[in-house]
Amino acid sequence: MYRQLLSLRQLSKQTLSSSARRQITNTVKDKQKLFQEDNGMPIHLKGGSKDALLYRATMTLTVFGSGYVVYELLTAAMPRKS
Repeated sequence: MYRQLLSLRQLSKQTLSSSARRQITNTVKDKQKLFQEDNGMPIHLKGGSKDALLYRATMTLTVFGSGYVVYELLTAAMPRKS
């Protein structure tokens, strides 16, 4: 039992301590240039195609959700006749 616990402890230390450290480049200056550029584009779309896709998906869900809420309110306001 003790031997298994010891080997498990050594394995966990080895796994955590032997991970290779990657050098992360600082891209803040590049992002600042991109977002401060005056090109007439809204700030929420300056990130590229992924931002445009997320924006369109959000607007689609908002429109359909609002329509569904209005539909449910109307059906709740007009009860069925039995």
